[in-house]
Amino acid sequence: MALKRLCACVVLLASLGHIPSSVAVILRTTDKIVWANEFEPIELTCLIESISTNNPRIEWKKIKNGVPSYVYFQNKIAGDLEHRAQLREPANILIYNTTRSDTAEYRCEVAAIDDQRDFDEILISLAVRVKPVVPRCSVPEAVTVGTQTELRCLENEGFPAPQYRWFHDNEELPQDPKISLKFVNSSYSINPDTGSLKFRRVRKEDAGEYYCQAKNDAGHAQCPSQKMEVYDVDILDIFLKSFGGVVAFICVTATVCNCLKRVCSPKRSHNENNYNWPAQNDGVDYGDADEGHFRHKSSFII
Repeated sequence: MALKRLCACVVLLASLGHIPSSVAVILRTTDKIVWANEFEPIELTCLIESISTNNPRIEWKKIKNGVPSYVYFQNKIAGDLEHRAQLREPANILIYNTTRSDTAEYRCEVAAIDDQRDFDEILISLAVRVKPVVPRCSVPEAVTVGTQTELRCLENEGFPAPQYRWFHDNEELPQDPKISLKFVNSSYSINPDTGSLKFRRVRKEDAGEYYCQAKNDAGHAQCPSQKMEVYDVDILDIFLKSFGGVVAFICVTATVCNCLKRVCSPKRSHNENNYNWPAQNDGVDYGDADEGHFRHKSSFII
């Protein structure tokens, strides 16, 4: 009778969701969202808080883009973590060297057939931080005072996406030039998300060495410094424009003169070498021109 009452109490508690820990497998983790740096070790914790079964079945699955695959199955590491991870007591997964491809969700599953609630699972999200590589920087070699110009910086390997900082002559440019006495008169603006450094009006003081740094929580990288010169007047541009104008003037002048020469030159007569033979009315036939000798066709009286 007492055993029946105990069973009835267990069933009632189970129906109400109040199952004693001695008859239920319960899991927990220290962190449901885990960050790791690439090529460094990380441990995903799956702690068994309560269990009665001596040899529970433990499985780990990796879920990426909604597709699950085994990480730990039938008491051994499987999948793309093979030879790169191990199971640690009680059910933790230790990854020796994480890579960016390890970014995914991981599910720890424990089945305990001797427990009243014989199954529990816990989901952990792993994000692997990737250090930025050397960014690609674009700095104009020469600009003119008072003109607009833009310096660009781009890096697309780092994760999370890096923030960008610009340096002028080894000194970091503040995001807002108005907060610095040295740069208060400068007209630049920096976009830390895109890496753009824009000058609305370039000053002589803006000349110098520039480099950009890309940084996230995994580290930073910077491009080699590049020199930007600032001129008062763009002499080369003026010379090229002037030279082009002179060449164009010479071409137009030569064309006009050639046309005038053709119009004003006298026309040569096509008949200046032709002879008009006078009419022969003396009654003498001199013969055909092609006969080559003279023939007397009629008599004449002296």
